[in-house]
Amino acid sequence: MTAPPATTPTSDDHALARRLATEAGRMLVELRADMAIQGADPGAIKDAGDLASHRFIVETLAAERPDDAVLSEEGSDRGDHAGPPDRLSALRTWIVDPLDGTREFGEPPRVDWAVHIALVIDGHPVVGAVALPAEDLTLATDAPPILGPAADPPRVIVSRTRRPAPALRLAEELGAGYIELGSAGAKAMAVVRGQADIYAHAGGQYEWDSCAPVAVASAAGLYCSRLDGSDLVYNNPDPYLPDLLVCRPEWAERCLEILNG
Repeated sequence: MTAPPATTPTSDDHALARRLATEAGRMLVELRADMAIQGADPGAIKDAGDLASHRFIVETLAAERPDDAVLSEEGSDRGDHAGPPDRLSALRTWIVDPLDGTREFGEPPRVDWAVHIALVIDGHPVVGAVALPAEDLTLATDAPPILGPAADPPRVIVSRTRRPAPALRLAEELGAGYIELGSAGAKAMAVVRGQADIYAHAGGQYEWDSCAPVAVASAAGLYCSRLDGSDLVYNNPDPYLPDLLVCRPEWAERCLEILNG
């Protein structure tokens, strides 16, 4: 059988994303529990988790996908291992967030933190997995969840520490209720899981914050774009990608009307 072109993801890629996210998450759960028992402060727990998960992910990718590039929140563009191509000229780039929601991770027993693994080809996240380790759950593109019915009025996701202006505007116009969660991955997966209907964010995010969540959400049939309705494009020279909209398809047109009216 002829091997698929490098620009075509394989079932092994999907399985690898799920496995990496799940195994990194299990390691983080154990690490957090051990450090909490030892009386470690939240800052130490966060730093240890970030580093341990990052090392595990990039070392595994170096071994199993040596020709692919890696962009990790906690590492350099070259993925902290020898030999990968520069990500901007690479056919395939893995974009990962080893620990999304470090604040929540450092506050046991909070569950709203995540591990993100995504494969980007031609600017698009074609493979993805988001682990919610404290819930022993991984959502991934190999078996995307089936969407249930949408709520009316909808439920809008916001951060527990701040409510972005786009989310406030949508909630006001739609008569929506709020749901507060921590990490970007937890927020996006709440929409995938049917716990919320709209996640709109502006400011302060990078590609690793949304890449895997967008891959999973898109595979599940949700609408994903920037707030102005343009495509979310990944693996750019500057990884700053400050805004996104993830919502039920039933609410997409109305959300864009409100946001850009």
